[in-house]
Amino acid sequence: MELRRASSVDDVRDGELVLAGGTEVVPLLRSGLVQGQSLVMVGQVVPRGVSATRIGAGAPLAQLECDPEIPDVLREACRLAASPQLRNMGSLAGNLLQSTRCWYWRLNWPCRLHGGDECFARDGEHREHAIYANDFCASAHPSDVAAALLALDATVRTTTRELPLAELYRVPTEDDRRTTTLEHGEVMLEVTFDECDQSVYLKAMERKRWAFPLVGVAAVRRGGETRVALAGAAPIPWLLEDGLDDATPLPRNAYKVDVARALVKRARATIGA
Repeated sequence: MELRRASSVDDVRDGELVLAGGTEVVPLLRSGLVQGQSLVMVGQVVPRGVSATRIGAGAPLAQLECDPEIPDVLREACRLAASPQLRNMGSLAGNLLQSTRCWYWRLNWPCRLHGGDECFARDGEHREHAIYANDFCASAHPSDVAAALLALDATVRTTTRELPLAELYRVPTEDDRRTTTLEHGEVMLEVTFDECDQSVYLKAMERKRWAFPLVGVAAVRRGGETRVALAGAAPIPWLLEDGLDDATPLPRNAYKVDVARALVKRARATIGA
């Protein structure tokens, strides 16, 4: 495999694998879950600046977790994501583009995300899997940061377009099994969002530290409007619109609905919503 360093954000060739911090791509390469003939390093050319409402896609999570200017919901989501070593290396964009932690996908079973015709988690082990949008694929999106930015109603700018963060993701279907809309060669440059009045991120996990969310709840209040988004609840970050009565849990993960309901109630009380 060829490894090269990009000279600019436009210096990404069609079909190349993009590498920033490497905390996501390198393990996937090692496991054989992604493949390519060329790997391009963009960590030095992707923006890394941080302000109250604008964050470069190359900014490491460790920088965000201690920046007093950014909203509490995003700072806390970064602080609760992974270990200190991974937060020092992992970029904002890399975290947003994480692949599922579903063990069937990670073990390269021929599941629907791998082009197969079965979601093994639905009839198999699914304690940590999705409680929304899980008909075709029951995987759960692992990013705390994505839920925080979804609650902030963030906008993403790439090398080719600008789009709401919600449109960066898509629920996989039979005719298109991707979970993002990012195209080959398209590089994320920054995210922007408006200031908010109050915000919070709460997370339930198997361990007290350094674990992926069983359920993560991001809540943001601006004036009289409150947005709540969930991590670990669907194949993509999930915007909660009508409470949790419309959740569709599987037999062994119905507990996640109760956990989410409790965290949503606590989060709303915290921000005065």
